[in-house]
Amino acid sequence: MKNNSVKDLLLNTKTNSIVTVNGWVRTFRANRFIALNDGSSINNIQCVIDFESFDEMILKKINTGTSLKITGSLVESQGSGQKFEIIVSDLEILGDCDSEKFPIQPKKHSFEFLRENAHLRTRTSTFSAVMRLRSSLSFAVHNYFNSNGFYYVHTPIITSSDAEGAGEQFRVTTLDPKNPPLDDKNEVDYSKDFFGKETSLTVSGQLEAESYAMSLGKVYTFGPTFRAENSNTSRHLSEFWMIEPEVAFMDLDGNMDLAENFLKYLLNYIIENNTSDLEFLEERLINEDKTKPQNLRNEMSLIEKIKFVINNDFKRITYTEAVEILKGCKPNKKKKFKYLIENWGADLQSEHERYLVEKHFKCPVIIYDYPANIKAFYMKLNEDKKTVKAMDILFPGIGEIVGGSQREERLDVLNNKMKDIGVNPEELWWYTDLRKFGTAKHSGFGLGFERLIMFVTGMSNIRDVIPFPRTPQNAEF
Repeated sequence: MKNNSVKDLLLNTKTNSIVTVNGWVRTFRANRFIALNDGSSINNIQCVIDFESFDEMILKKINTGTSLKITGSLVESQGSGQKFEIIVSDLEILGDCDSEKFPIQPKKHSFEFLRENAHLRTRTSTFSAVMRLRSSLSFAVHNYFNSNGFYYVHTPIITSSDAEGAGEQFRVTTLDPKNPPLDDKNEVDYSKDFFGKETSLTVSGQLEAESYAMSLGKVYTFGPTFRAENSNTSRHLSEFWMIEPEVAFMDLDGNMDLAENFLKYLLNYIIENNTSDLEFLEERLINEDKTKPQNLRNEMSLIEKIKFVINNDFKRITYTEAVEILKGCKPNKKKKFKYLIENWGADLQSEHERYLVEKHFKCPVIIYDYPANIKAFYMKLNEDKKTVKAMDILFPGIGEIVGGSQREERLDVLNNKMKDIGVNPEELWWYTDLRKFGTAKHSGFGLGFERLIMFVTGMSNIRDVIPFPRTPQNAEF
């Protein structure tokens, strides 16, 4: 007999049919009621057992976490809380579970505890909902770009270039760490390494994506990126996923339009396709808010917040306008910001970004035309010689969620900028070649996938929106 999913059974309109379902026991009450979940839905299906019809020794083996195969009649439920239930006619234990050792018990667990059991935490309702949303958003990313004429490019994970220029990269090497070959300067001779040069895990696929955009027109990457930043904040990971489109013949205005349209599409997709998971996570946040002081509670519910972003235009302001607002605001004047804004040229921090979004404008904000000296070398220099055609999109509760720019297509300007910050143009000869052979304006951005998931799930720690988080001193799974 064909197995059914819990999701399909709960959407069923045909009762009194014989069904078979596999899943894991969430609870087993009174030797009669099994709450079974197979991961397809936030909801369990209740399976009702006639105690007299089954071997008592078999029933004693059923605990939270046990995997079962159940066959029975799907009927309208007699109790409250569920529309359908299964009257069990046959039961098979597929996998025992030691109830004393199984860490995921039917009670509230701290997220810290669940991170220590990341291989099992999707047995909980919260994390199964988060990961289903992550899966849906991943599909929506590809669907959006495929529907809009983009080509998916698999950019390399191992690279010899640092796209961000920050130097916080994980080295890739096969050299003996205890006795590496040395050159005549008594430094490690990477010419003897596997790739013949020093290589690292990528921090971005952007530079390679640019090369493909300059032939295919519209491309995107979506893959893992790595940063060896020794940061243990709730917003940083050492391994994370980035979405990076690059488009030829597009300027900064087009880039901002694309990013806003893309974000709204993704949010609308999960509103339409993940209603049950969103409602569950929203209820979790409402209950969490009840334990907080009034001034720390969310002003909007989770779904209201998502719809607010979908239904409102993003406010666009220049960096100069943002600095003037921040210089004159109460938190800055009363020195409540950790990083005070005193002069033009300051690098905006998360506290500044969130003030602009959550307090001043109360909507998503795009800041553009940043000072050149706080942005990357590849961003196009404006005519004022002080600013570049960069843009960041700021979301409530998150701060920066997208960073992008119009790229510098002029070879002489690009070479000068690279030399000014110590990047050798010869090491990126292939990148500068793009400016020699049919150069054209082009733009792109990077969207931190985990930060988007934090926004749509309401999770406050980035470690809780990726299956197996990689952070300093943590690569357990």
